[in-house]
Amino acid sequence: MTQVTDHGGGVHSIKVPIPDNPLGHTLVHVLDTDRGPVLIDTGWDDPDAWDTLTAGLTAVGTGIADIHGVVITHHHPDHHGLSAQVREASGAWIAMHAADTAVVRRTREARPGTWANYLAAKLATVGAPEEHLAPLRAAAAGGERATILPGLRAALPDREIVPGELLDLAGRRIRAIWTPGHTPGHVCLHLEEDHPGRLPGRGRLFSGDHLLPGISPHIGLYEDPDDATVTDPLGDYLDSLERVGRLGVAEVLPAHQHAFTDAAGRVQELVGHHEERLTGLLGLLAAPLTPWELAERMEWNRPWEQIPYGSRNIAVSEAEAHLRRLVKTGRAEAVAGSEPVRYIAV
Repeated sequence: MTQVTDHGGGVHSIKVPIPDNPLGHTLVHVLDTDRGPVLIDTGWDDPDAWDTLTAGLTAVGTGIADIHGVVITHHHPDHHGLSAQVREASGAWIAMHAADTAVVRRTREARPGTWANYLAAKLATVGAPEEHLAPLRAAAAGGERATILPGLRAALPDREIVPGELLDLAGRRIRAIWTPGHTPGHVCLHLEEDHPGRLPGRGRLFSGDHLLPGISPHIGLYEDPDDATVTDPLGDYLDSLERVGRLGVAEVLPAHQHAFTDAAGRVQELVGHHEERLTGLLGLLAAPLTPWELAERMEWNRPWEQIPYGSRNIAVSEAEAHLRRLVKTGRAEAVAGSEPVRYIAV
């Protein structure tokens, strides 16, 4: 059954399924404009997802061919995956922040084996065991990349979302808020219009994966084989949270789970969650640990032994992001001369 919600004021959401993923679905939002409907995100590149999206558009009184534009909150395949099919069916423009457009371009242009080689080398540096590295090395040798990088068919955006500026959406007032952390170019979209239900506050926020009612989004390293810049994704995320909390929006329309109010309260919960997590990691770092060893000891939604192969790569990236925050704030440091590098609390 197609699941469509009318949020009022010319805004609907469609639950587009994500195959074999505990998140279940992406909420693709449909925004009426004077030039035709605009999608906020598109969903995963999958036949069932496409069928659900098109059926949902029919249910709200429009069709895929009528889509005027697509605004992508960030480059992940459950948000950007169907963009090429939407463009092919409608001729719609596609907009994304420049930092995430660069990720899409880099992914599309990468030579076979590039990413597998990069991940294998990176994971070796952080202490991954040989049995974990072997499949990546085999993939690199075989020139494989589809299993390493889903979403290769996603379209290259043709418009740039500029932070702080109003999007060119006829008849609507929606402003881009740059919220890096989950990805380097993640954006939230502030609909600066009175809430249709007259809830108190300053409009509504399409929050993508930045602000979710019951989930803390993954914050890992910004992966780039060609860039050695030492970034601080968790610091970026915490700063972005504070910025969004000050907006005072009446309602948040996220890309997963459900709409909710009290954005400021949720921001404080997430800030507290990450501070608690950082404090817990300091306890683990009483003795020197590699990032891989730290990830093995961190608390996840299941024991480490039950975490699938690909999810372990994500978990280690999250451990590294937290380590970088601890190092940047002077609470941990690398142990001189250790190889692979180990970290300890200070």
